[in-house]
Amino acid sequence: MRLEPKNIENPKMEIKNLTKHGLPSKALRLIEQKGIEELYPPQQKAIEKGVLKDENLVLSIPTASGKTLVAEMAMLKQLHQGGTTLYIVPLRALASEKYQEFKEYEKHGFRVGISTGDYDRSAEYLTDYDIVVTTSEKADSMLRTDTSWLNNIDVIVSDEIHLVNSSDRGPTLEVTLAKLREMNPNAQILALSATISNADEIADWLDANLVKSDWRPVELRQGVLYSQKIEFPYHDSKKLKSKAKDKASALVKDTIKEDGQALVFANSRRNSKAAARKAGKAIKNQISKELKQELKEVSEEILDAGETTEEIEALASFVKNGTAHHHAGLLNNHREIIEQNFKEGKIKAIAATPTLAWGVNLPARRVVIRSYKRYDPNYGMKPVPVLDIKQMLGRAGRPGLDPYGESILIAKNRRERQAIVDRYIIGETEPIQSKLSQEPALRTHILSTVATNFASSESDIIDFLEKTFYSEQNVLSEIKRKTNNVLDFLESEGFIVRENSSDLKSTKLGNKVSELYIDPKSASKILKRISRGDIKEEIDLLHMICETPDMDLLYMKKSDYELVQSYLENHSWLKEGKELEDWFLSEIKTSMLLKDWISEKTNKQITQKFGVNQGDIRRHASTAEWLLHASAELSKATTNLYHQKLRELQNRMKYGVKKQLLPLTKIKGIGRIRARKLYKKDYKSLSDLKTASKKELSKVESIGPKTAQKIKQELKR
Repeated sequence: MRLEPKNIENPKMEIKNLTKHGLPSKALRLIEQKGIEELYPPQQKAIEKGVLKDENLVLSIPTASGKTLVAEMAMLKQLHQGGTTLYIVPLRALASEKYQEFKEYEKHGFRVGISTGDYDRSAEYLTDYDIVVTTSEKADSMLRTDTSWLNNIDVIVSDEIHLVNSSDRGPTLEVTLAKLREMNPNAQILALSATISNADEIADWLDANLVKSDWRPVELRQGVLYSQKIEFPYHDSKKLKSKAKDKASALVKDTIKEDGQALVFANSRRNSKAAARKAGKAIKNQISKELKQELKEVSEEILDAGETTEEIEALASFVKNGTAHHHAGLLNNHREIIEQNFKEGKIKAIAATPTLAWGVNLPARRVVIRSYKRYDPNYGMKPVPVLDIKQMLGRAGRPGLDPYGESILIAKNRRERQAIVDRYIIGETEPIQSKLSQEPALRTHILSTVATNFASSESDIIDFLEKTFYSEQNVLSEIKRKTNNVLDFLESEGFIVRENSSDLKSTKLGNKVSELYIDPKSASKILKRISRGDIKEEIDLLHMICETPDMDLLYMKKSDYELVQSYLENHSWLKEGKELEDWFLSEIKTSMLLKDWISEKTNKQITQKFGVNQGDIRRHASTAEWLLHASAELSKATTNLYHQKLRELQNRMKYGVKKQLLPLTKIKGIGRIRARKLYKKDYKSLSDLKTASKKELSKVESIGPKTAQKIKQELKR
């Protein structure tokens, strides 16, 4: 059955008329320099809803429909009036992308900064910037340390606000916005969202006007492939021309023949890798000789961008055929190479996990979703939420390049085909829900609310919670009960004290825990373990941080049990008083990986031993570095036991080195590999490097003349 397409609006408002709506003429010229002449319909509606008159606004529209420009118009208006902007995004990769976009304003005299790093570092230096790009976690941490400069923010932009629906990031985003609004009630709030069914609830929460639209600059055709036929409910169906056995590869091949690019979404890393390999085989004969040479160079760049593992060797081989896989297990520099070469049109197809749909902007002519189900450890294979699928589907269609975009899901049978149409193409997204009532989130945010004097009594906490999105959707009786439980826990651990039965005050230790930006339960576990005074080896301290709820643990696979149990036989004290259940074995497995990392095992050795990717190693090491820093600070604030050892482990974790290499890693550009090469050649200290000539240093493997020159320059600082 073919349905009637929805009405498509046409742009009407010309850019030059924006001065009549409050945009300063200088700001108008900056927008005109982007080559923009008229607004898209949703952008026009934003103007009509008062975005240039300091009105709060929720903009719920599809990908690539002009959300960022609406934010920029409000930002530029304030910038030309001496104002400042805080631009909040959910991911570091998005922060980097937005930072690069906004840096163009520096040539016009505006200062642009980015802050995504250490959570307990002072952010007072950000007062020097007119635009600050940050993540919601970093914004939250800044509220816990120094808040004076945040009182002067004029525009607060929350990009991807629909992620309040996320169990991981949602509570922090929600609380951060509530605090910023309370601190700075006169600031303009702009919330940018995907198209969601209950955007009106977000608007009510933020006291904002709402612009909701399905309009897109490039027409999106959404369909289902079954057998050799692609059915588009709102458009004519078409035949799949390519006969490749793998349907996703056939869809990619047809796209490349029409001079387009494709994104293939797979439900696991393993499947994304398989999809890239199969698509490459399908399209390799369509790649020109000239492009093959360019792709060979890209392949070599990938191999040179870090330690070579089986995963990277596979990626480099796929790239030669014009495809690549993309997931969180790859290192940032590998992902950046893939993304850049896809944008330049060299890589023709990327097979990715769904995380790409929520990350950087990478549109393609055709999006293919191999499966609408993904594995859930608690339920088995489970349908993906409509919002997630819609986010993937919305990546189709490159403005200015494609006449239309196509998003296609693959069905295994007729019944599944109709179910996909009903749920994912015609159906609406699920309403987003606050996740603030989860106790881990409440522990962290209630402590910070008391520590930063946002609340000094139980009634103050409830008053604050009434300003969150949670209270927009729920009665507070359930969260009141959980709040009392959390307060009891915080008091029992010495993080807060109750005065006069209802008044609350954070202790010196509670303030430190809040500043360190760790779960109070993590702090409790660390403090109790340190105070016992029975640490025997480094592995004990590594296991200590792996016992905390802040550490993301590795899964136990069938092949891991023998490895972990063998390790426990040689470190028997670790299992004293413990039941050998999976959660405990996961803690030990993660501790073993961290131990191997600081023992200078190669990435290849670690990936093979633990069944992980390089990106996983770096992510776990980064979390461990943060928790070791927090442990050292907690030790310093209390017993001082193991303080020096924890600080040493923190530094070793940062670089993945043994203790003897720490002096060398102080030099910028010297990581674990170069440090070991230098050490083997008897350059064991900074004084050794100072006395060596550039010529001598350049002879060391992996150093070379350029790096030797940089080392010498760094030593002079």
